[in-house]
Amino acid sequence: MGLLSGRLAATRIFAGGGDHPRATLRPVARDGEKFVGAAAHGPGGFDPEIYASFVRETGGPALELGCGDGDPLLALRRSGLDVEGVDSSADMLKRCRRRADAAGLSVTVHHQRMEALGLPRRFRAVFLAGPAFNLLPDDKTAAAALHGIRRHLSDGGSVLIPLHLPSPTPAEKVGEVRTAVADDGAELRVSLVSEERDEAPRTQTAVLRYERHGAGAPTVVERPWLLHWYPRAVFEELAAAAGLTTVSVTGPDGNAAADDAAYMTFRLRGA
Repeated sequence: MGLLSGRLAATRIFAGGGDHPRATLRPVARDGEKFVGAAAHGPGGFDPEIYASFVRETGGPALELGCGDGDPLLALRRSGLDVEGVDSSADMLKRCRRRADAAGLSVTVHHQRMEALGLPRRFRAVFLAGPAFNLLPDDKTAAAALHGIRRHLSDGGSVLIPLHLPSPTPAEKVGEVRTAVADDGAELRVSLVSEERDEAPRTQTAVLRYERHGAGAPTVVERPWLLHWYPRAVFEELAAAAGLTTVSVTGPDGNAAADDAAYMTFRLRGA
């Protein structure tokens, strides 16, 4: 199981339908974070200050792509920043709005797919809080997303896109069970059932089994997760074709990333 697929998936529990993994697997209560750690979405995790600093430097308004249920979007709104969110899962956005209401925050979120953006305003800052861009299944879809980002980017604006280069899962890790405890005391379990890797289209598909053991009958469900990765040169070519110039490529420590780094963050601007 690749690092992104395992950790991202491990922060979800079972929910209603939808055509996207985030629609079928809700975030676990914050207790689950002690299971996956701050790196649930790559090094840096959902540390809101990373994105708050980016928005303050670039200026607002800002747009978070793949905002899910509101991390770090709601923390940025709490700081008074003009940030909106987009997600393909209506279920996640409902949860985000509920969390905002409970915190007394106003939030604007849009139910749209990243590759089909059509929003009424443009933004000085566009970002993803973690490598969710890897969930786009192929280069064609990625190109559509990048073109949409460019259309919604104000003159002089900047884009922050973290990416992950997954490694094959060691054979001894297949079937390994990880556990966490939800707020209600239920035990959450996640394990890798199988993994397929195809170097030509640059995809890795993991089938994960999720279990919830608490009051009542256990819940068990299996879901496939497809990751699509990008060598640095390929991503820079896709970005350039969309009218975006690479400003920097950094690693988790903020220094220049090696071309084969497992995690790298691209900072882009309009060409």
